[in-house]
Amino acid sequence: MPHIYIGTGGYADSDLLGTVYPLGTAKEDFLSHYCRHYDTVEINSSFHAPIGLKVVQGMLEKSNGKLQFSIKLYQDFSHTRVATKENAKAFLNALQPLVEKQLLAALFLQFPHRFERNLNNRRYLAELLQWFTDYPMAIEFRHPSWHCETVFETFCRQPNLIWGNVDYPTNVGLPIFQLKINPNTGYLRLHGRNGNWWRENSAQARHNYRYTENELVEIANLIVQQKERFERLFIYFQNTTQSHSFYNIATLKDLLQPFGFEMKTQVDEIPHQQWDLF
Repeated sequence: MPHIYIGTGGYADSDLLGTVYPLGTAKEDFLSHYCRHYDTVEINSSFHAPIGLKVVQGMLEKSNGKLQFSIKLYQDFSHTRVATKENAKAFLNALQPLVEKQLLAALFLQFPHRFERNLNNRRYLAELLQWFTDYPMAIEFRHPSWHCETVFETFCRQPNLIWGNVDYPTNVGLPIFQLKINPNTGYLRLHGRNGNWWRENSAQARHNYRYTENELVEIANLIVQQKERFERLFIYFQNTTQSHSFYNIATLKDLLQPFGFEMKTQVDEIPHQQWDLF
């Protein structure tokens, strides 16, 4: 039966206090509580600065082997495009503890809207993928020229490539959401549908949106329709503002559970402190 992993984009949002994290939880303890609720997380901070080995080891220790990690590639690979093969090796070296424990869900590569499908960019992408050829790679294209059957069929033929599906507001000028899952592994990011997306002053404000039950029913139906295509599906809610993701994840799990998917549906108990024994 297909396994659906559901989590959030990042875990450091203090808006999750009182829902995912008990009130008063220190930030350094967030991940230990996060993995009580969820079985995957998308790390986005690695886009702004290359992730280090000690950081990865710390996340592994705090999550106690309970989480599948998706790691966003550093911006030099996707936006400034000045990264080298040596940079790729260094990035991958830091992730080896995840690889060794089979806890690397995917590398996540997000190209900006200006990255259109032309000859130079196709060549760049081909070279980049050679640097990461042995690793699962989820790619999000924001320019509509990539959203064609030719590109998707290429993804279906390459065992390490994963089509990055994204749900955005419909008025932001980005490709319209269509759930496409290539064989074996699917990847879905849900940003919410805040119609004021471009008028907001921060990512926190842009993600101030809670999906309605009807909207989640539509998404659940799309997933169920493709259940024969995938073995694993990773879903990341980005709308952690005001804990919207917490409530949306619970609803989506309730909608999907009757269809027999493997999912984490129970919240793990908080481990007892040693002094509780006396």
